[in-house]
Amino acid sequence: MSKKPLILVINDDGITAPGIRALIEVMNEIGDVVVVAPDSPQSGMGHAITINSTLFVEKVVIDKGNQTEYSCSGTPADCVKLAVKQILDRRPDLCVSGINHGSNSSINVIYSGTMSAALEAGIEGIPAIGFSLLDYNWNANFEHAKPFVKTIVKNALKNGMPNGVVLNVNIPNLAKKDIKGIKVCRQAKANWEEEFDKRKNPQGREYYWLTGKFVNLDNGEDTDEWALKNNYVSVVPVQFDLTAHHAIQNLNTWKLND
Repeated sequence: MSKKPLILVINDDGITAPGIRALIEVMNEIGDVVVVAPDSPQSGMGHAITINSTLFVEKVVIDKGNQTEYSCSGTPADCVKLAVKQILDRRPDLCVSGINHGSNSSINVIYSGTMSAALEAGIEGIPAIGFSLLDYNWNANFEHAKPFVKTIVKNALKNGMPNGVVLNVNIPNLAKKDIKGIKVCRQAKANWEEEFDKRKNPQGREYYWLTGKFVNLDNGEDTDEWALKNNYVSVVPVQFDLTAHHAIQNLNTWKLND
């Protein structure tokens, strides 16, 4: 019999979040599962790492299952680093991050702790996928997302993934029968129009509360935003090489060495 794949599970909503519990359940059907996840919510942390304070890791039991679990005091990226360098006795065949409570489509990938964990795994040379459900509710129903997660993971393990590429998967908050399928897309050109609500606390000290609205500036029908709006699961291949290769030729025309 062939050895089961070793699957590392990470998230940013915290190890007790319903999303990661759903992801663990699906991964237990596919391989040997090790969970290393933050001990508290780390949403919006991006690719932050802990360098000026200590990190603590504790082996825990959250619920029934064949998985081995560790709770970490650090960020999602910290969790990947610790898993690879300290906890695991062999390299994972796959790292899955999520299932995030809320969208990580388009520009949100930059801020996402979920996707930063997946990208950190990619930097380590580990195939990785970040999963998100378009429902910010803590008690969101992840049941309809599970079949799509399973399909994508099994395909990734069977077919392999391009070197340096990580998948950003977003799933509509719909019943499975209402989701039309899975589309491979590009990241939409979109951003947040942000404002800071200025307030005063009871002691009279001023503070700010970030608000804003999401604006899609992209009319393309090949984007993640289009796919999600039209009831498809979106799959966007992303990379951690941020080089703007198309700009190199132009920059080489500058007189930089005169």
